[in-house]
Order: sequence, then structure tokens, then C-alpha cells
Amino acid sequence: MQSLTVQADDYKGKYPKQLYLLFFAEMWERFSFYGMKALLLAYMVTQLKFDEPKGYAILGSYAALVYTMPMFGGMMADRFLGYRRAVMFGGILMSIGHFILAVPQDWSFFYGMAFIICGNGFFKPNISSLVGTLYSNNDPRKDSAFSLFYMGINIGAALGGLVCGYVGQRINWHYGFGLAGIFMIIGLAVFYLGKRSLKEKGLPPDMNLLKQPLFSFIKKEWVIYGGTLLLIPVIIFLFHSYHLMDYIMFGLGGASVIYVLFISFRLDVVARNKLFAALAMIIFSTAFWAFYEQNSGSLNLFAIRNVDMNVMGYDLPALSVNNFLPPGWVIILTFLFAWLWPWLNKKGKEPSTPMKFSFSFMLMGIGFYVFYLACKTHAESGLIPLWTFVGGYLFIISGELCISPIGLSMITKLSPLKVAAMMMGIWFFATAIGQFLAGKIGSLMSVPAELQNDAVASLPYYADILNKIALGSIGVGLLLWITVPLLKKWMKDIH
Repeated sequence: MQSLTVQADDYKGKYPKQLYLLFFAEMWERFSFYGMKALLLAYMVTQLKFDEPKGYAILGSYAALVYTMPMFGGMMADRFLGYRRAVMFGGILMSIGHFILAVPQDWSFFYGMAFIICGNGFFKPNISSLVGTLYSNNDPRKDSAFSLFYMGINIGAALGGLVCGYVGQRINWHYGFGLAGIFMIIGLAVFYLGKRSLKEKGLPPDMNLLKQPLFSFIKKEWVIYGGTLLLIPVIIFLFHSYHLMDYIMFGLGGASVIYVLFISFRLDVVARNKLFAALAMIIFSTAFWAFYEQNSGSLNLFAIRNVDMNVMGYDLPALSVNNFLPPGWVIILTFLFAWLWPWLNKKGKEPSTPMKFSFSFMLMGIGFYVFYLACKTHAESGLIPLWTFVGGYLFIISGELCISPIGLSMITKLSPLKVAAMMMGIWFFATAIGQFLAGKIGSLMSVPAELQNDAVASLPYYADILNKIALGSIGVGLLLWITVPLLKKWMKDIH
């Protein structure tokens, strides 16, 4: 396979032009993905009339599957397709899925989500891996580049959550889904028109192997595409049998850990320890996403029921606000963090990657505690002020910026070249397990149907769990802080 890194001198300036191509392609793809995701739980509860525990279970299953597929898509790109073909195929499937969701029929809901799950598996890990090819491993600009790329993700997510959330909640749910599909097409077009600038990067590792017929009549490439489509009915079955997801997610999680350990013991000691460090941080990240992803589930309903959205006499749409705040804060804070890490690096004071992970949990815990305190001080009205909702997210997103873009960069630094995309897929699979657990945590905040329109009665259902999330997050952060010296030792020359 072609080298995943190039010398920094191959690109003049802080950000090569190829990064901007990937930035805009990912930005519009994330507009569609998060625009659609903003609508899911509220659509199931208000339109499909699912009870809240079922809605949380299906949302958790969707989120888990959408982040599990990148492990498969990363492996297919590493071994056969290359990054560029995988991104194009994934984008096409996601476009189809969004437009199926726009069809105002009950059957379209699960079919549309199944196509998006399969498409995301090919698109998401491989466009991130392409970013990693633009810098050498110890280039101090690499974390900043991933922070900029992450800002592109969140510009798309902010616009998608804001616009699709408004269109879905205030105009028509299916119009919101359809709008997400239009912007998916835009993202796909941006990548297709600009991919030549990537030159040899992202091409199939062995074109002859990819085109080699299987069973004497069909190319391996088409077997991969056809096999992916055969997963659609399997995914739909899992939506209807979501209780099986416990066995699947935890079984695959255990198998992934065993597989990475198997690979690591075939490497030299230095490479093995680097993979150990990556695996440890991947496992910790699972807990982060289990807490963090309440923003796309329980906090959507919390915003609708228990946040005072009245600003100067105008009632803001709760779905738009809640789904705009996280990426909105990312956009603002990314400028700070993209400047902060290189500045600290020049002074020799930049925190190590494991320490940044520890900070992420502590900051997130503070954010959830702000929510909890707002609930306790406004129990009589049942509505917390919008400014406390905004302020809590400030801390939560500061935590996110200490783990998510840093984690993407960490994977490309610590993974052996031949398994880099697979490890990126496992990173997203850890997110999948976290998202699955987020659904279970969210279900603990389910409000009985007879109390859902009573703000005072519904508030305690959220307050208790928000407090436990805050304390749990800070506790994990302290545990991770204790392991920092060992992880730094394993990472050796990677900073």
C-alpha cells in the first residue's frame, strides 16, 4: 500500500490545499448526517408514537451501528478499495438513505437509516485517514490540522442541526430529511471534483488484486459493493430486534480487543507498546461518548421540555438550539485550541495525548454539573435558563476538543501503516459502543407519558442522572490521569 505519510517539506505552509478539499467534503457530509440525526428521537416519539424507552433503544442501536460499520469500511479500504473509492461508495449510499427517509411512509424510516449506516462505514474512517496522509507522524502541525478538519465537521453539524432541526420541527419532518440528502450530494460532488489533487494518496493498495475476478466472473470490487447491500435487510432486522444489540456490541467489542492484541504481539516491542497505548485510549474513549452523546438523545427531549427557550418574546425551536450548540461551540473554541497546542508545544508545555484525554473527562463532568445545578435551583418552575444550558455546553465541548480531534490524530500516529484504517475503524467502533451505552443511560431519563407536558414533574427525571453523569465523568478523568505516565512510556517517541 502507498505510504500513509509524507515529509512535511512536501507541503508548503501550515495547511496544504488538499486539507481544504477534505474539509469541505466532510463539512457538507456532516451537515446531512447531523441534520438527520437531530430529528431522529423526537420524530420517533412524536410522529411514530414509540414510547421513550423504545425510542432510546432504537436510537442507541442506530448510533452503534453507524459507528460500527467504519471498522468494516476501514478494513476494506486498507486491503482492497483504497480510501478514495471507499469515500465515493459511502457517499452514494448515504445520499440514497437520506432521500429514502424523505419519503413520507412508515417503511422508509428503517430502510433510510440502514443505507446511511452502510454508507457512513465507508465514508467516515477513510476521509479521516486521508487527512493523516498529509503530514508526517511527528509533525507538530498534525494536531492543528485535525483540529481544523474537526472544525469543518462541526460547521456542517451546526448548520445541519440548525436548519434541518427547524425545518423538521416547524415545517415538515420529511422535508428535513430530504434537505439533509441534498447537502450529502453537495459533499460528494466536492470530493469527486477535487480528488485528483490527492495524486497517489488514497488509491487502492493493489489494483490488480482489486480487479481480480472472484469465482472466475465477478471482480472483488463488485463483491464488496454487493455484499454491503446485502447487509441492508440484516440491519433492518436488528432495528426490529434491538434487544440483540447487547450481544452484538459487547461481543464485537471483546473480539476487537483480542484482535488488536493478536496483531500487536506480531510486532516489535516499540510498535507493540504504541498499539497498546492506542488501544487503552480507545477503551477510555468509550466512556466519554457514553456520557457525551446525551446531546443527540436525552438532551433533545430535555431541551424541549425543561429549557426556557423564550428570548425577547420569541420561542426558539428547541431541536435547532440543542443541535446547534455543540458544533457551534466547537467552531468558536477550535480557533483557541488550534492555536493553543502549537503555542504550548513551542514552550515545551503541551500536555501529552493521554493528559488531554484526562482533561476531556474532567471538563465534560463540569459541564454536566452545570446542568444539574441549574435543575436544582429552578425546580419550582421546571425550566432552566437558556444561558445555563449554553454555559454547560461550553465545558462539555471544551472536553470534546481534548479528545475527538486529538484521538483521530493519535490513531494515525500510533498505528502501523498496514492497519491504520482498520485502527481508525476501531476508534469509531469504540464510539459505537459509547453511543449504544448512551442510549441506555438516556433511557434512565425516560419520562412517563402522563408527565411529559409537565415541566415541574419531568425535571427530576433528568436532574438525578445528570448529576451521576457529572460525577462519573470526573471519576474516569482522574483514573485516566493516574495512567498517564505508563501511556507516555508506551508511546515512546510519539508526542
